[in-house]
Amino acid sequence: MIMRPSREVGIVGYGAYVPLYRLPAEEVGRIWGGGQAGYPVREKSVPGLDEDTTTMAIEAARNALRRAGIGAEELRAVWIGTESKTYAVKPTGTIVAEALGATPHTQAADWEFACKAGTEALQAAMGLVGSEMVRYALIAGVDAAQGRPGDALEFTAGAGGAAYIIGPREESLAYCEGSLSYVTDTPDFFRRAHERYPSHGGRFTGEPAYFRHIQSAAAQLMEELGRKPADYAACVLHQPNSKFPLRAGKALGFTSEQLSAGMLVSEIGNCYAGSSLIGLSAALDRARPGDRILLVSFGSGAGSDAFSFVVTEAIEERRHRAPLTRDYVRRRQPIDYGTYVRYRQKLRMH
Repeated sequence: MIMRPSREVGIVGYGAYVPLYRLPAEEVGRIWGGGQAGYPVREKSVPGLDEDTTTMAIEAARNALRRAGIGAEELRAVWIGTESKTYAVKPTGTIVAEALGATPHTQAADWEFACKAGTEALQAAMGLVGSEMVRYALIAGVDAAQGRPGDALEFTAGAGGAAYIIGPREESLAYCEGSLSYVTDTPDFFRRAHERYPSHGGRFTGEPAYFRHIQSAAAQLMEELGRKPADYAACVLHQPNSKFPLRAGKALGFTSEQLSAGMLVSEIGNCYAGSSLIGLSAALDRARPGDRILLVSFGSGAGSDAFSFVVTEAIEERRHRAPLTRDYVRRRQPIDYGTYVRYRQKLRMH
């Protein structure tokens, strides 16, 4: 069940981007009530009027190129995973590729699978590079997620993303030991055509959706690799709220310290397709050569992709070529609910 390409591959460059604006959970509670038992996050990131998933993908990708130290013209694939595309019919990948300078001799595409769209593209890029069809491929997981006003999702639906350049192992700052996916038809979260906001199954999104898939994918990958939780310096799980990844991680045998390396959800919310990939970027920012990092995404519908990475010596020099993920998290400007409504265009004037 484990997946490994013929040629060993890894992450050559990575980069993240998180918008400046923050909506405190208390501000959502002030308008809609709730919060008596606490909030699922402290605050969430909100795109500005001139930001969307395309602009965020471009910023993250530029940071990834800086760390990789290669030219955009060397990219032979630019793949964007998102569930909040700028256009319903028009690829984001071509816009990002053009902005980076990767066109015209590159492949471009958009990927979808709810919150694991980014890691789905990551697996495919590893296969593309591992087959030696191309030397470098760029993927990004990014979202500007929306929640129905007053819905529980409105507390957590944040924005941001991360990009990764996949290349040969010998050039990588972290190489992949193996990957594994676990999927079932579990309709915990969905949005029908022409509906503006998604629907979800409430507590059903935890069991049998999130926990079953995350824990099954992680446990199976570690078993096939012959690894145990103590072998990892960090464990990065998809972060829909602050409780789920901690519960799932501890059930697998990871400590709070291992799980904290990529935990950003309380400060920026759930970035959907960008969530686990932003977490991985934060873990790489503080990783040391020889560290192992376990990454497990989750996408409603439902499925999980698990990866085991080993950090190389190259991390020490490359990580400071671009802003750290925490640099974006720390720069923040709080906004009120009215400003949030304006920025996210929640009032329809026609």
